[in-house]
This record gives sequence, C-alpha cells and structure tokens, in this order.
Amino acid sequence: MAVLSAPVLVVNQNYEPLNICDVKRAVVLLDRGKAELILDGRGFLRTPRATVPIPSVIRLAYMVKRPFMKRRMARREVFIRDHFMCMYCGKQSKDLTIDHVIPRQRGGPHTWENVVSACIPCNHRKAAHTPAEAGMRLLREPRAPRANPYGLFQHRTVLEEWRPFLPWTQSA
Repeated sequence: MAVLSAPVLVVNQNYEPLNICDVKRAVVLLDRGKAELILDGRGFLRTPRATVPIPSVIRLAYMVKRPFMKRRMARREVFIRDHFMCMYCGKQSKDLTIDHVIPRQRGGPHTWENVVSACIPCNHRKAAHTPAEAGMRLLREPRAPRANPYGLFQHRTVLEEWRPFLPWTQSA
C-alpha cells in the first residue's frame, strides 16, 4: 500500500505547479475526469476491472486561481526565516528558542515582526528585557516572510521527473 501514498505533482491547466497529493487522490481525480495524466512511469495499479498507470504528474482539466496565502507563524517557520541562527550572537544551531524582542509581559505582540530565534544563553541573558536594556543588538530586524507560491516545495524532496514543471529548476 506504500504505492498509494507516493507523492504526485498536481499542475494547473497552464502547467503551473499547484500542489502535491498522493497516488490515491490522483487516481480519483483522473477517474472522475478532473485531471489528465501527464507523466507516469512508476508501474501500474491493478484492480479487478482495470490496470491504471501510477501517475507522477497530473494536470487539472480546469484552471484554478490560487490565492497567495500568508505563511503561518510557527516555531519552525521562524527558525527557517532566521536560517537556524541566533539573531543576537549569530551562532547557527538546531537547539534554538523563540524570543520576543519586546517581551510579551510588556505588551509585545506574538507577530513575525516581534519574534526572533535565539540560542539558549542569549535568551537567558536577555530575559524579560528589551535588547537595548540587555545591552544586546539584533543582527537583523525581524520581518514577516514574503508569500511564496511555491512554499510547499520548500524543505521537500523534489522528484527528478517533476523538474521540467518547476520554474526554479529550469536552466537558462
């Protein structure tokens, strides 16, 4: 059953990458006529009534207008934005904490513009103070990351057969 959970690239009618779904969902879309098979090559699914090629890339039969979604604020997203680096001392580490530039107990909001990643020693040193009060300087002002229409491909394995459909992998 691992074949049914394999990833499938879903492209819009204009071949713009939209999503990644599993084989099971892709086969349903193909069966209902909502998508067409663009690329297979993983073998076949055999059912009592039919033999179906296992898709790798499918194209929707209709155009989908995709809204740009703001990135949700989560610990991992903050670490990714800050490149897994302490914004006070510059030390790169996987062992980071979240620090509010203006402490929450002083009315600092929990927003992209007030949250940075910090190593444990820097976070303890700063404590419930502002950076100026603690005698610390931010390496970079925190900002909300820009909306990325291809964010779902970040930190994900991209299959070789998908490369022709991904604009950032095209050679000039």
